[in-house]
Amino acid sequence: MAVRDGLFVIGEHPALIGGRCRKCGQVCFPRQDICPYCSGEAVDRIELSRSGALWAWTAVTAAPPGYGGTVPYGFGVVELPEGVRVITRLTEADPAKLERGQAMDLVLEELSEQDGKRVLTYAFAPSPR
Repeated sequence: MAVRDGLFVIGEHPALIGGRCRKCGQVCFPRQDICPYCSGEAVDRIELSRSGALWAWTAVTAAPPGYGGTVPYGFGVVELPEGVRVITRLTEADPAKLERGQAMDLVLEELSEQDGKRVLTYAFAPSPR
């Protein structure tokens, strides 16, 4: 089960769910009913690229209040080809192993367990390419 409905597609080829405004053409993530750029009211659902480039990163070494996952974990910003910068978990927790512009791929990972079901979230992992 997804940590929140409407954020990503679960399956063999996971994808983040974004929106493209019919009025201005801008892409946003997560998808919204109203365009955050021009306030257009027609935003189409799109699946975003599964790969991007690392833009900024750090490590989280202390669990935030209410967080049930493991620490440490990487946290950063990945820029997708659509021009969207996604604030995201990173699978690599050591900042020294990451660099600006590094190729990153979308993955789904288990965050916690709730009512006997795995709770999945999205993250980006360094690309093997």
